[in-house]
Formats: sequence, C-alpha cells, structure tokens
Amino acid sequence: MIEWIENQFATVQQWLYETVVQPLAFWAGAGNLLEVAYGGTGWLVMGVLQIVVLLAIIGPLERLWPVQTITDRRAVGVDVIYTLIHRLGFFKLVMYFTFGNWLEAGIGVLRAEGLPTFNIDQLWPGVTDGPLASFVLYLVVFDFVNYWFHRLEHQFNWWWALHSLHHSQRQMTMWTDNRNHLIDDVLRGLLFAVLAIIIGVEPAQFLALVALSQLSESFQHANLRVWFGPVGERLWVSPRFHRLHHSIGIGHESHGRTTLGGHNFGVLLPWWDMLFGTANFELRYDATGVRDQVEAQRDYGEGFWMQQWLGVKRLFGRA
Repeated sequence: MIEWIENQFATVQQWLYETVVQPLAFWAGAGNLLEVAYGGTGWLVMGVLQIVVLLAIIGPLERLWPVQTITDRRAVGVDVIYTLIHRLGFFKLVMYFTFGNWLEAGIGVLRAEGLPTFNIDQLWPGVTDGPLASFVLYLVVFDFVNYWFHRLEHQFNWWWALHSLHHSQRQMTMWTDNRNHLIDDVLRGLLFAVLAIIIGVEPAQFLALVALSQLSESFQHANLRVWFGPVGERLWVSPRFHRLHHSIGIGHESHGRTTLGGHNFGVLLPWWDMLFGTANFELRYDATGVRDQVEAQRDYGEGFWMQQWLGVKRLFGRA
C-alpha cells in the first residue's frame, strides 16, 4: 500500500515537473537549479493535497462541531496566508537559497571530519528496515525532538517572545498551525533538516513525515469540539488536547501567572507529556489566547507583516 502511494505521488510529481516546472526553469535561465526545482515540485504537490484535505474534510467538520463562532474572518484570513506560504513550498524555497547552502557546506565539512550517519532504521535488522517500520521509527524520533523543541519555546523569555505569536490567535481554526514567527520557523527548519541528515532519513521519507505531521497539526488546531475518548487521547494528540495547550493560562503558564511553562506540548503523540508530567487530560474547551493580550491589551498585530515586526520588537523588549 505504501509503495503504491509512493508510486502514484512520484508519477504526479514527475508529470508536473516535466510539464510545467522544468520548462519554466529553462525559460527563466535557471537550468542549473533543476534538482532544486524537482524537489520543490514534490513539496508543491504535497501541499496542494494537504489543502484539498483541509477544504474537503476538516473544513466541513468545523462547521458541524465548532467550539466557537468565528466572528473575525480577517484574522483567519491571515492564518491562511501563513498556511499557503508553508504548505506550497515557498518557505522551503527561501530556506534553500539562504540557510540551505550554509547547512550543506557545514554538513560537508563535518562529513570530511568523520561525522557518521546513524541509520536508526538498522537498529533491528529485519524488523525496522521495512518502509512502514522505518517510517514509524523516524516519526517517533522526530516527535520526541519536537516535544522538547516546543517545550523550550515556552521556557525562555526570548523564545516565548516569538512563539507567543502562535498563541495569540483567539479564533483557532484548521489554518492556525503555521501561524508562527519566521525566525522561529527557521530555527525549527534547520534543526529538523540536520536531524534528518544525521539519522539517515531519505528525502521522500522526510517529505512524508512532514506532510503527516502538518495534516495532523491542522486537525489539532481546528475549531472542533472533538476528543478521542479515554484511550485514544493517550495515543494521538486530539483537537481537545491541543486546544488546552492554547488555553489562556493553562497552555503557557506554570505555578501561577509568572512562570513560563504549561501543558500538552506533544505535537503528534501525547506520550511525552505523560512521561514528563506535562499532560492535562481535562475534558474542556477554553478560550484561547495569551494572558497579557487579554488582560493588558498587548498588541500582537493584525496583518502578517505587523505580526512579524511586533515579534521582533518583543524579542528585543521593545513591545
């Protein structure tokens, strides 16, 4: 089944590349970037498929079982911009032409110095080296690292100054997942690109891992009054579990209002929250946002560029 899906995806990617992308690259005088263009075509195809799922499946579910009535469509519209930038590959393209070259050069130097590749799918030959088993193994490793990345975003004031933009959406929908500060996204992108190289994730697997994670996170952020039951809640992160992470006071505070922290940092799996004592399984659907946004009327910005600018100002203690 997985092999069939991979073949169908590769067929569509190849067709789009040969029919549209490659001719455009030659027309623009960028024939030296065909390898990049082919990889970018894969991200584009996956992004389009994700948006189709959002519109055809998750969107109708939001209308059936909403947590709240959406009153500010403009705020949701800005989240759509974030989603399109990330899901259609524009962010990946910018990353490649900026930090990507530095990353490749740095990895090349480390390889020359003897940096090994830890092919963790070879840990248990005959069991973890199959396509499905290796995919699950990589997913668990990525999610463990993601848990700690996310938790640290809530631990340090400078990092929270950036990440709080994500929490400032008071009308969470399926479009909210990619509402992040670009500096924060760069840090995350570099970390997981390095991790993928070090543990030996193939590009196709990396694309699939990111796509699955993004779709699940879109569902988690959806305006949905949905939970997975007493058992399911402990197997996979649900909209209820993650909404509590966005709850004012609960999601980003610990030990009262003065200490950064919070609950439910798991990105796909709630296991890490359970293991490290940050899980909250209360069956409730609170208002979302940041405390100073609500109580002190702190401005987090309305438009895309203003949100980014205010994030930089918060980083330097100017907002």
